[in-house]
Amino acid sequence: MDKILQIISDAPLFNGLPDEQLNDVRQIAVDRFYDKGRTIFLEGDPCDGFYIIADGRLKIYKLSFDGKEQILHIYGPGNPFGEVPVFAGKKFPANAQTLLKSHLLFFPRTAFIDLISRNPSLALNMLAVLSMRLRQFTVQIENLSLKEVPGRLASYLLYLAKEQGRTDTVALTISKGQLASLLGTIPETLSRILAKMAKQGLVETSGRNLKLLDIDGLEDLAAQGKLQ
Repeated sequence: MDKILQIISDAPLFNGLPDEQLNDVRQIAVDRFYDKGRTIFLEGDPCDGFYIIADGRLKIYKLSFDGKEQILHIYGPGNPFGEVPVFAGKKFPANAQTLLKSHLLFFPRTAFIDLISRNPSLALNMLAVLSMRLRQFTVQIENLSLKEVPGRLASYLLYLAKEQGRTDTVALTISKGQLASLLGTIPETLSRILAKMAKQGLVETSGRNLKLLDIDGLEDLAAQGKLQ
């Protein structure tokens, strides 16, 4: 199996499909290459298809009326994005921009809908992914509206540890400025909170690596939302 077909096979949308259907999906995929800092789409652009990241990293974000950026998601290889409005044929609800030089697989809406009509199992996978997206947004809204920034940061570090399959150290794959935006705060506040968490023996920072010293303490902070 070639690299691109493997990426498609591993993606949540297509996981578990037989080889014949995976090959059909590969046939409609369009390779697109972007330099760092390139816009993929803007909020309000017509949704003519969706993407899977073959290589690279990007952010999904919204802008307030005064130009303040709120990062909604950071995605890396294997992640689909832009798939939510595909069925309704509506506009993209947010902006997408590359954080690194990236190779994306683009799936045109018309070709994908036709593929689904011939392969109903694809529709079930799509529903599962959309349900997962809904759960992610629910958690994010809860974090941003109900928890203070220390709780949001603790929740994110625990999520990152789970995603990276580690329990003692996590590596930040984005800058602290981007992390601050993702958590709905500013870099200065994030730095102060990290320093206070380090003072309380919860974490130890070294560049973009954070050593998780007290998992139970981080879980309590994630639940309560406030530092002592």
